[in-house]
Parts: sequence; C-alpha cells; structure tokens
Amino acid sequence: MREYRTEQIRNIGIIAHSGAGKTSLIEAMLYNGGTIERMGKVDDGNTVADYAPDEIARKTTINCSVCIGEWNGHKLNIIDTPGAEDFYGDLASVLRVVDAIVVVVDATTGVEGGTEKVWEIADKYELPRLIFINKMDKENASFENALASVEEILDARTAVMQLPIGKEDTFTGVVDLVQMGAFTEPDGNKPTPQSEIPSELEAQAEETREQLIEVAAESDDELIEKFFEGELTDEEVSAGLRTGISDNQFVPVICGSALKNIGVQQLMDTLIRCFPSPVDAKPIQSADGETTLEASPDAPTAALVFKTMADPFTGRLTYFRVYSGTVKADTQILNSTKGENERMGKTSFANGKDLISTPQVGAGDIGVTIKLGITQTGDTICNADASIQLPGIDLPKPVISFAIRPMSEGDDEKLSTTLARMVEEDPVFEVRRDSETSQLIVSGLGELHITVVRERMKDKFSLETEIELPKIPYRETIRSRVNGIQGRYKRQSGGRGQFGDVWINLAPLERNSGFEFVNNIKGGSIPRNFIPAVEKGIREAMGRGLIAGFPVVDLQIDLYDGKHHPVDSSDLAFQIAGSYAFQEAASQANPVLLEPVMDVSVSIPEQFVGDIIGALNSKRGQVMGVEQAGKRQVIQAIVPLAEMLRYSIDLKSITSARGSFTMEFLRYDIVPDELAQKIIEASKTEAEE
Repeated sequence: MREYRTEQIRNIGIIAHSGAGKTSLIEAMLYNGGTIERMGKVDDGNTVADYAPDEIARKTTINCSVCIGEWNGHKLNIIDTPGAEDFYGDLASVLRVVDAIVVVVDATTGVEGGTEKVWEIADKYELPRLIFINKMDKENASFENALASVEEILDARTAVMQLPIGKEDTFTGVVDLVQMGAFTEPDGNKPTPQSEIPSELEAQAEETREQLIEVAAESDDELIEKFFEGELTDEEVSAGLRTGISDNQFVPVICGSALKNIGVQQLMDTLIRCFPSPVDAKPIQSADGETTLEASPDAPTAALVFKTMADPFTGRLTYFRVYSGTVKADTQILNSTKGENERMGKTSFANGKDLISTPQVGAGDIGVTIKLGITQTGDTICNADASIQLPGIDLPKPVISFAIRPMSEGDDEKLSTTLARMVEEDPVFEVRRDSETSQLIVSGLGELHITVVRERMKDKFSLETEIELPKIPYRETIRSRVNGIQGRYKRQSGGRGQFGDVWINLAPLERNSGFEFVNNIKGGSIPRNFIPAVEKGIREAMGRGLIAGFPVVDLQIDLYDGKHHPVDSSDLAFQIAGSYAFQEAASQANPVLLEPVMDVSVSIPEQFVGDIIGALNSKRGQVMGVEQAGKRQVIQAIVPLAEMLRYSIDLKSITSARGSFTMEFLRYDIVPDELAQKIIEASKTEAEE
C-alpha cells in the first residue's frame, strides 16, 4: 500500500439501522478502490467487514470493522458499525475516532428505529454526516418518501446533491447536481464516465441544483452576497458545500444501490471533495484542556485506543487512531491513562481481518498492533517522554443482567479467566460478584449481547455456560419499637461452662440509615471486653435475616443491661446471647421485606408515551413526570428492580427499537404484602432444598 499524507486521509464511520446495507456499501467501496477483486455478499458470508463467525452466521454486523478504500489519490478508512443496539458500545467507540459519518437509509422503509437512535448518538459528537439512500433498485423504493422521513423523523436540514434515474427495477443511475451530469452503473470497478442528464429530469435537476447552490451559499457570508449578485462558480459551490458540511449546517443527501454499485463511486467522490481530512477536522484537545493536538506526523505522538479484540491464538489486537505525531513499531510507548510504559510491537493497517504490515502509523491514520499488555479500550498511548492524555470514550451503560455459571463442574476458575478476557474485548460487558446472593453477574446492552458473548466464550475458549435472571437483593427491616428483651445463653457440661445474659431495646431507623449499636451498660453489668461480642452476635443474626433470609437493615440496638459470670462468661457466650436477644426482639417488631427501587428515565418518540406509561404502571411503577427533549419525550419513573430485569426487551418490543432507558438505584421500599408472601415462601423452599 502506498503512503498517504494526513490531508489525503478520510476517516468515515458507516452507521444505520440493521439491514439497511452498510456492509454491502462498504464492499462496493472496497471493490471500486481495487482493495478486493470482486464484491462479496452478506448472505454468502464472504464480505470483508463481516468476517467473524458469529457475524457470518447471523448475517449482521456485531463488531466494528476497519476497512481501507483507495480512491482518486486518497485513503478512506471506512469503519463498519453494528446496527443493533445490543452492540452500541462499538458504535460509540467508532464515533469517537472518525471525522465524518455516512448514514445509510433503506429506500423501501425510510428512517427506521435504529436509524433514529444512531442519529441521536451521532449528534453528541457533532460530526459532519451524509445520508446515502440505499436500495433504490428494490421494489417499493422511493427516494422522495425516504427523504421526507429523514427531514421529519431526524429533523435534519437536507441538501439534495443527487437525483435518482428511474426507480425500483428501472433504477439505472444518478444525476450529480454539483457536476450536472448523469452517472450510471459502472463497468466493473472502472470509473463511470459522465453522461448527459436524461431529458425528463432536466427541469427537476435545474430546480434542485438552484436549491443546492442557495444552501451552499448560506454557509459563508461572502458567498451569499455573490449569490444574490449573480451566479457562483463550481469551485465556489464546492467550497460552500465543504464549509456547510464541516460546520453541520446541513446534511447532503445522495442515493444509489450498493449491491449494483450504482452511485457508490459518486459517494466516494463526495467524501473526498466535501468532507474533512484529519487536518481540517475539528481540533481535539487533551483531557486536561491545556493542549490542542496538531494533526502532523512531526508533532508529539498521541493516539487513542478504540477497540481491543481477544484472540486465543494471536493474543490481543489493539486498534488505535493517531491524532498527532507518529506511532512507530518496536518502540517504547507510554500508556498515559495508566501511567505505565509498554513496548509497541509490530504495527499494521487493518482491512477487515487482514493486517497490512507497516513500520509506522502517521497522524490522522488508523492502525492496529498485537499483544500490548496493559492497554485497553479508551486508553491513550503517547511518547514516553511527552505525556499527553486524550479524552476517553463515552460508552453506554448496561441495561440487562444475568447470573452466569459454567455448565461443567470445576470450570469456575476458567469462567472467571474467560470473562476477564471478554471484558478486555468489550468494555461495555460488565462482570461482578454479588456478595449478597453469591452469584456471578454479567451485564450488557441486551439479551442478544449476552448471548453473543457466551457464544464467543464457547467458540474461542471451549467454555459452555448457562444463565438465569439474577436474584433480587432484598432486605428486611422492622416497623415497631420493642423494649426490654432478654437474650440469655447458659451451658454447663462439666468443668467450665458458658454464660452470657443481655437486655436490649430495639427501634426502627429511617430508611437507608443502616445499623446503630448503642452501649448503655452502667456499673459493669457486662464487662467492657464482652460488649464487642454482643454487637458481633447481633450483626451476624441480622445477616441471616428474619422472615426470608435477607439482611436486616435500618434499626437501632440499645444494649442497656445484662449479667456475667466471673468464670463461665466468654466472647462466644455473649455473642450467642446477643443473637438470641435480637431474634426475639425483631420477631415482635413487625418485620417486613424491602426491595430495591430504581430511578428510571425512558426516552421515546412522542407517539409511544401512552403505551410506555401504561407499561410502567403495570410494573408497579410510579410515573413522576414527562419532559420534552428535542423531538422526544423523556419519562421519569420510580420502578422496583424486580420489574425491570427484562425491561430492555419490553421497551424494544413496544417502540420498535426506537426507545432507550437508563436506571440507577434510588432506595429500598416495603414490598406489598401479597408479593412479599410469595417471596418469603420461595425463599423458604430454596433453603429447604
């Protein structure tokens, strides 16, 4: 591969709803640039971008994939992204390191739920974007309807740069309104020659071009003055388009058919002509805001790791974007995020699963290396003598959790090791041990996310697992005050005996107050050295629970009297006496079951508000309010955790994947009596088993 200067590079992310044709579009771009000799197909499992076994089997993108397209003296780093929200961790990583995005819209369906969601995520990064209306050759394809859905649902100010020639099975090419020429299906991957605009489209092309020129002129004060005084030159129109696109003043719209390779060369031309190189892109600052990085190979080196992949044979693959300087092979580097040095091994460019060896990766480019020891997704690598830390990656939070265990006994250690490898590869996938339920909990962005991780554990590391919904970490507490309760322990079996006697008062505390132990012993009725044993016995009894085996919280113990024996009293005796006193007092104090309650925020299109509120009410939720956020509605609610375990699945079903939610722990509340009895019975049955 030839060397490219920074200004000759374009870093482009491809995003869309699943099935819109992202991967097929990339395949056509690679074919046009000569990277591949023939176009593969998703259905045949032979595309460059979707190469992982699970992607081939499911016929959908699961991982982001870096591909290289060369076109007209430029290098296009094209990154495929998952369309399913279960894998939006990779989407967030890609959007962090590209300079522009292409949003693929299916001409037969228009904007779908996934398109709307990825568009919202892209909004956070303020990236220049382009709409490619794909599948213009399919039945029911409509450029006009798809364009209308973009303007209405995405609330985008569009600038039409192409018109389709024909529709459905008569779709044969596109009219480029900048060059004012027609381009039909190319002969293989040879550049398509420009031809005359069909006569039936001339009037529409002239009218739409005028609109395009006006939009381009509005991007610059000097251009708008020239526009009102007379005509703009083609160079001035292109300059206005570049400025407007880079500043996100409007979104250009073009069309084509990825499978037939119609309009794809014109897309590549547009990306080179109108979209920013790393030199022209919005400057990035260091995390502390003190340094603005220069996209120059001679500047101090700083690169961001945006993807790691675990491989049982080659080790860890680390993908990085160089923002300044040059990352060279076989050199010492600093991981400034962790403050530790590493040895950079072999460096390569990635084209799907293939690695193209290179001695260095320059500013603005994207590279990959193998077997870095400590560096993970979101870390910055830089010169060992010039520490720079870049802003990290804002990853989505998990929304669903399961308890996981190995299918085979004795694989517990292997499970822990393998899960750690999976977390390295996918930082959105989380693993934790629940100390209360003793379950190993895995969390992700959806049920499919967890399923894919488990499949990879089986395929890569020969580890089969099974999952179930996690146990709810219930609590128990009391509602009444009880005074004057005795706990007495006395044993005599020849020789030295055991004796401890305590008197306590028990009182409830406000929710989330924890446990308070008050020592009011006067006159030495219980020697000072035995007081900690009393508290220990009470705490242990609280941990065993009262009615369903869950920890007891939010109460006060007042230890006010007791007796001891100069020979037979011991720590153990007073520990047992304390536990007896607590159990007796708590049984009289109106014990109840508590459940964790979550603060839930649901973001949805307005038409789903009624359905979502109804669904939350059915889950014992309490809706606290509804707020407008752009074109979406955000519902704030308080819902028990037990009702939210599969909510990501429910929300996707109700909103056709157009909704999203977050939740955080809020407090513990009393479980309704009828439900509490079922939980208590289930707990007793489990204990007996």
